[in-house]
Amino acid sequence: MPVMSKVRLQAKTAISINNQRQIVLAVNCFAMDNDDSYPESVATIQAGSNWEWEEPTMMTACKPRESQKHRSMSAHLHSYIEDASALFSPGAPRKYEYLQQAWDAGDDWSNPDIPPPPQPDSVYGTYCFYWNYVGYLGDGRAPFRGPRNPSSGRRQSKLLVSDYFGRGHWRNKNAYGVGNTDAYGSSEKFNGAGVTPGTEVSSAFWSRLKSDGDINLDTIEVKLHAGYTDGHVESYSPAETIEMRISDKPDGSSSYTGVGNSGIFYLPQ
Repeated sequence: MPVMSKVRLQAKTAISINNQRQIVLAVNCFAMDNDDSYPESVATIQAGSNWEWEEPTMMTACKPRESQKHRSMSAHLHSYIEDASALFSPGAPRKYEYLQQAWDAGDDWSNPDIPPPPQPDSVYGTYCFYWNYVGYLGDGRAPFRGPRNPSSGRRQSKLLVSDYFGRGHWRNKNAYGVGNTDAYGSSEKFNGAGVTPGTEVSSAFWSRLKSDGDINLDTIEVKLHAGYTDGHVESYSPAETIEMRISDKPDGSSSYTGVGNSGIFYLPQ
C-alpha cells in the first residue's frame, strides 16, 4: 500500500507538471499569434467596485472590465487547449463539476445549478494564472507584476502559472465555519490537511487550520510547482515563498481587506 500510494503521487505530480507546461505553451503560442502579447488577465473587477483585482485562480469572471473584450480565459486559449483537464491540478481532491462545459462555453458560461434569472457566472480553478496579473506584496516591495509577453523586462515577473497555495481563503468557512477560516490551503495534499469543499463556481482544495498544532511554512510538507515564460517548470517548498495579497488598486499599491477576502497567496521566491 505505501508503494502504491507513492506511485500514485508520482503519477499525479507528473500530470500536473505536464499540465503547467501545456498552459505555458498555450499562452506563448497565443503571444506568437497576437503581436507578442499575452492575454489580458480575467482576474479584474468591474470598474467602480471598491477593489480592482480578483484572486489569480480565476478562469472566468462574472463580468469583464469595460476595457476588456473577454471575461473568460478560454475565449483567449480554447483553440490552444481544448481539454479543460489541463487547467485542473490532479492533486486537488475534486474537480469543478462543470469545468469542461464552462471552458467550452467561454464568455457565454452560465451555471445551470444556479437558479434564475440567468446571469454570467464565475469559475475558479486550482492553479494560479499570472500573465498580466498585478498583486500587492507589501513590506516596501514593488508590486507583483505578471509577464506581459514571453520576453518581459525587469519590471515583470516571468512566473506564468503555479499550484494554488495560500492562507486565509474565505472558502475555508465551508470546512471550518464562519469566523474560523485562518487555514493554509493548497491544490496539493499536505500533512494533516482535510478537504475544503468546492462551491457552485469552484473546485475543492486541501486545507488545515493554522492553529492546528505546529503548522507553518517550515513544517508543511508538500512539493509545489510553477511554470515560467521560458517553458520550464520547477518545484519549490512552502518555505521558499513570499506573500502576495489581492490589490484594491490597479497598480498593486495596496491590499484589499474587505468582505470575501481571499487571503494570502504564496508565490515562489
